Amino acid sequence: MKLKKFGSTEQRVYDLVKPITDELGYFLWDVAYEKEGAMWYLRVFIDQDEGISIDDCERATRPINDILDREDPISQSYVLEVGSAGLERELVKPEHFEVCMGDEVRVHFIRAVDGVKEITGILSGADKESVTVTDENGQEKSYALSDISYVKLYMEFE
Repeated sequence: MKLKKFGSTEQRVYDLVKPITDELGYFLWDVAYEKEGAMWYLRVFIDQDEGISIDDCERATRPINDILDREDPISQSYVLEVGSAGLERELVKPEHFEVCMGDEVRVHFIRAVDGVKEITGILSGADKESVTVTDENGQEKSYALSDISYVKLYMEFE
């Protein structure tokens, strides 16, 4: 199950960076290689149980930058950003869904499903074809991955 495509550049960077984040005690959440305007950005998202601080990002950036300079997996220039996956992080890999089982999520649909574009509830299941969410009434409902734009952790802020 993967809601987003993981390009070959992202996979190569993921494979290079994962041993470093593991050694530093961080969970490598995701890698994104994206163009914004005229610039390319390589974003490495990390996490740990205690959360991620700016010091954690700095601590991880140096060795990540060193391996990327040495291995040179990207031929063009880019900006490297190492940061937290965030409180309302997107779930895109099977391990994300496993780790977040029982957490509140927001599911956004490509087009309205049962008359709504978005639902929130407790993540109660996920497989290669669907995501199951339990609503506030305890009712479970499964949604096809093909109907889903994204699934993110949900935090209600006052």
